[in-house]
Amino acid sequence: MPGRSRTWRTRAIVLDHTKLGETDLILTLLAEDGSQVRAVAKGGRKPGGKLAGRCGLFCECDLLLAHGRSLDVVAEASLEEPHVAIAGDLDRMSAASMVAEVARLTCFEDAPDPWLAPACSRALAACCEAEGRASLMLVAAAYAMKTLSHQGWMPQLDSCVACGDLACTWFSASAGGVLCDSCARGVEGAEMIDARTLEWARSLLTMTFDDLVACEVDDATAYRLLSLAHVWCATHLDSRLRAFEFTLSV
Repeated sequence: MPGRSRTWRTRAIVLDHTKLGETDLILTLLAEDGSQVRAVAKGGRKPGGKLAGRCGLFCECDLLLAHGRSLDVVAEASLEEPHVAIAGDLDRMSAASMVAEVARLTCFEDAPDPWLAPACSRALAACCEAEGRASLMLVAAAYAMKTLSHQGWMPQLDSCVACGDLACTWFSASAGGVLCDSCARGVEGAEMIDARTLEWARSLLTMTFDDLVACEVDDATAYRLLSLAHVWCATHLDSRLRAFEFTLSV
């Protein structure tokens, strides 16, 4: 039987990178088929190197990868979509970091999911389009909730998760969604949620990113929605989300 090709090509989004040696980088990529790929970009930190600037964080690249023993190696790279508005803007960088953090934790090697890459690409584009910190927080919260819902962790927001009562004023990530006053008494960590925030939380799951970046939302509501998304992700991904923690702390 013929052997496996030594190289393969994919379009991918750079979600994270780690320093390796003096000038190299280990890239964590979301491939176009939705799987996670880790590859070495030799000279990725070297000024003037052929890969420097082509494999930056949040960039979408066309890559030729060579199979390696443990990690693939970037043989060629061309920059397809740099999302230039993100660079140098703290609020946009923070929002894009939250998007990339969720994407990294929800894609896996040899587990393709064709929904993931287009959704991540659109969310990063929305980070370029959104105006103001509140709008950017809304985009990050929406991407987090949409992605986890797609993968099976959809919150129940229309009725109490325990008894089905429609009058709900509490939210619990561990319980799976909203709770009525009576059921919330027995749930540790349940927090109150007002009607406006609850309506916005429902909208995060149903509105497109085009609609979201066009919406006007106040800072307090956006912060509250991002906090809910953070708790939801941290609970169901069982992971610490440092990009969310940073944004919520400043």
